Amino acid sequence: MSKILKWVFIIITSLILLLYAFNIEYLIKGVRTIYLTGNNTAFISDYEYFDNREIANSSPEPWPIHKNFDQFVETEELKVLNEQRETKSFLVIKNDSIVFEKYYDGYDENSLSNSFSVAKSIVVSLMGKAIMEGKIKGLDQSVSDYFDEYKEGLASELTVGDLASMSSGMNWNEKYYSVINITSESYFTDDLRSVILRQKIIDKPGQSFRYSSGDTQLLAMVIEKATGTTLSDYLSEKFWKPMGAENKALWQLDSDNYGMEKAYCCIASTARDFARFGKLYINNGKWGNETILDSSFVELATKPVFDSSPYYGYGWWLYNFEGKKVFTMNGHRGQFVISFPEENIIIVRQGSFNEKGRVSNNSGDLYKYISEGYKIAKSIE
Repeated sequence: MSKILKWVFIIITSLILLLYAFNIEYLIKGVRTIYLTGNNTAFISDYEYFDNREIANSSPEPWPIHKNFDQFVETEELKVLNEQRETKSFLVIKNDSIVFEKYYDGYDENSLSNSFSVAKSIVVSLMGKAIMEGKIKGLDQSVSDYFDEYKEGLASELTVGDLASMSSGMNWNEKYYSVINITSESYFTDDLRSVILRQKIIDKPGQSFRYSSGDTQLLAMVIEKATGTTLSDYLSEKFWKPMGAENKALWQLDSDNYGMEKAYCCIASTARDFARFGKLYINNGKWGNETILDSSFVELATKPVFDSSPYYGYGWWLYNFEGKKVFTMNGHRGQFVISFPEENIIIVRQGSFNEKGRVSNNSGDLYKYISEGYKIAKSIE
C-alpha cells in the first residue's frame, strides 16, 4: 500500500512539475475551479471560485414597476426556450419601467450572475469616460504611450481605438472549450498583465474587426494606467453610483496578489443593474440631469467601425430587427442586454446555455430573445 501511495505521489508531483516546465501551470486552477465543479467551460456562478473586487453602489434607484406589470404571461415559445436554455432571468423594460420580470432556479432580482463578455461593452464605456475627462487623449492615442512593449514594429501603430474596435492585429486565438490556449490561460492565470504584454501584434492594426478578448484586456490596462485607479473603483465612481445601481457587483481578478480585473469578462451583477447601461446609451449618455458619457461618443460606439463588419461598433453589437435599430451587449452562454433606442425598450437575459445564430436571418437564441421581449414590450401600453 505504501508503495502505491509513493508512486501516486511521484506521478502527481511529476505532472505538476511538467505543467510548470511548459508554462501551463494555470491548468491547475482551471481544473479546480471549472472541471472539478462539473463544468467544461466558465459558468455563470464561477465568480464564487475566484478572487474578486467589489464594485460599490451608494444610493439605489429602483426601477419603477409598470402599472400593468401582471398583464403579460410569457408565451409558450418563450417558456420552452427559457427552460431548455436554463435561463436564470428574463427582464423587459419599456419607457424606464419594468413590464416583465421572471427568474428561474432560485434566482431573484438580487442574484449575481457572471456577465462574461457583456463586460467588454462596459470597458469601452470606461474608455469613453476617460476620454471625456481628458485622462485619455482620444481614440487615436498610441498604446505605446502607456506600454513600452508596443514601441516597435506594427505594435507602434496600435491605438486605443484599435483595441476598442477589436482591430489590433494581436496574435490571439479565441477559444472557450480548449484547455491549452491563450483564452484559457487568461482566464486562469494569476498574473494577467504579463500574459497580455507578451502577445505580439502580427497584423497591421486598424484594418478590420477580429473578435479578441486580448484587445479588451489591453484596453483595460491602458484605462488603469490613464486613470490611476482600479477598473472596479472607476466603474463604481463614474457609473455604478451615479446610475443608482441597486446592488454592489463583483469583478473577477486574476488573483489578489496581482489584482488585475479580468476585463474582457466576469462582472457578476444583476439583470436590473446591467439594464442600466441600455438606458444610458438609449439616453445618449445622460442619466437624469447628469452627463455620464458624451453623446458623440455614444453615437460613435453604436455605429459600425468597418464596412466589412457592420454588426460591431466600439464595444457594442449592432443589429436590425424588423427595420428597427438594435444594439446589444453579448456574453458567453447567452448573456444579453438588448436595447431598442427608438422605442426605449431594454431586454435582459441571463442564463447557462445559448444556441448561436444570426439575427439577420432570424436564427439563434439572440433573435428569439429579441423577438419575444419585443412582443412583451409592445403588448403593454
